[in-house]
Order: sequence, then structure tokens, then C-alpha cells
Amino acid sequence: MKKGHTLKILLYVVLIIYACATLYPFLWAVAASFKTSEEIVGGDLSLLPKQFTLANYDYIFGRSSLFIKWFINSVIVASIGTVINIFLNTMAGYSLARLSFPGRQRIYYGFLSLMMVPAQVLLIPNYLILMNLGMLDTFGALIIPAAINIGNIFMMRQFFLSFPKDVEEAAAIDGLGRFQVFFRIVMPLAKPSIATQAVFVFMGFWNEFMKPMLYISTPSKYTLTLGLQTFQGQNGGVRWDHTMAASVITILPIILIYIIFNKYFLQGVRMDGEK
Repeated sequence: MKKGHTLKILLYVVLIIYACATLYPFLWAVAASFKTSEEIVGGDLSLLPKQFTLANYDYIFGRSSLFIKWFINSVIVASIGTVINIFLNTMAGYSLARLSFPGRQRIYYGFLSLMMVPAQVLLIPNYLILMNLGMLDTFGALIIPAAINIGNIFMMRQFFLSFPKDVEEAAAIDGLGRFQVFFRIVMPLAKPSIATQAVFVFMGFWNEFMKPMLYISTPSKYTLTLGLQTFQGQNGGVRWDHTMAASVITILPIILIYIIFNKYFLQGVRMDGEK
């Protein structure tokens, strides 16, 4: 009993150390956004600024005119992309789990094999297709190729395989058609899995850097990740004070999305574990 208690204490100590090591860089970045450039470059690792200043945020929202535009662009791309993914991934997962049609198993195994293909391999073929369609330098180039996610389709299929058929049969007896059953019964009951999907999809769109760099060329259409990289090279060098302030603002939507969907996200993880 004493040995088990000692191991438990040791485990908590290790977890606390790991949590501090993980959390410290984030807290330092937040603190650095309120520091002067000289203090940051000087190598000060303190979480308390010696000279507290809001000048970095004043520059971001005042004199850096494109930053707000980049933020809005990221919100548009991530929001629209997430909504489209939720509907298409959920409908595809439901179809593979519930509907009987020729070639269903082949499509399923085809999806599984495509999951093994690295996304980087598809960048050039996607670029050529988008170029021939005249979609380069548009938000559609970022949204349409990523309109579905095979991993999330697989996740939704697994959820619907354990979804009680009695609920759908009862709705059908009440006169609801297949689409009515899906949108009025199935999707509301699938909120935990959909919320889990939404968090990961939104993060994927929000943090994407490679695709905007390849497909977008007009500065006013940059997303935050691409704009932040360009922003670092302004004024003849990297201004770490401005960059840290911009990075903190970039992180805020992700934190907000997680807070909003946290309840459903944790419930979805528990349900997946139970299955």
C-alpha cells in the first residue's frame, strides 16, 4: 500500500513538471507581448515584464493595417471550412454506417487506403487542378480541397455504427424521411462527436500555413499564419515584440473554440473510449 502511494506521488510530480514545462513557453510568449524589443532580445526569461507596455498591441491594431484583414480572412476560411466539413463528413460517415448501396465496402476500404497518403504529396496536384480551374488566389482554393476529412469520416462512421437503430425506426414510423431523420434526429444526438470534429477541423484550417503560401499571392488575402510570417520580415528584421503580440492574438480563437466546445469535446472522447 505504501509503495503504491509513493508511485502515485511520483506520478503526480512527473505530471506537474511536464505541465510546467509545457505551459511555461506559452506564458512567456504572453508576457513577451507586453515587453519591449530590447528586453526580449536581451534573453530575459522572466514572466513579469520589467517595463510593461501596450505599444505592441497598439502597433498591431493601429499602424499594421493588414493584420486585422488577415485575422478576418482566417475567421472566414476556418468558419466556412469547418461548417462544410461537419456536414459532409457527418453525412459520409452516416452513409457508410447505415445505408446499403453497391460498392459501399470498396469505398470504405478506399478511404482507409487514402488515409495513408501524406497530405504533402497532394499539394502539387491540387495546385495544378486549382490553377486550371482559375481558383488560385481565392479563399475557395483553401476551402474546397479540404472540404472533407477522411479521418473524421471514419470517426463519424464508427459513431453511427453504435447509434441505436430503434431511434431511427421510431422516427420513420412517425413519417419522417431519410433526410428528416438525419437532420432532425441523428445530427442533434451526434453533438459530442460533431463537436470533437469541429475543434480539430477548425484548428486545422486556422493553423494551416503551407496551402496559403502556395495558393494565395495577394497580401490582402493572406491568412494569419501566412501574414504573420510576412509580418516578421518587416522593417528590415524580426521585431519580436510585435511578433509575440500577433502570436498571442492568433492563439485566442483556438482557446475560445475549445472553451465553447469543451463540454461536448470531453463527452465525445468519453463516448469513443466506451465504444
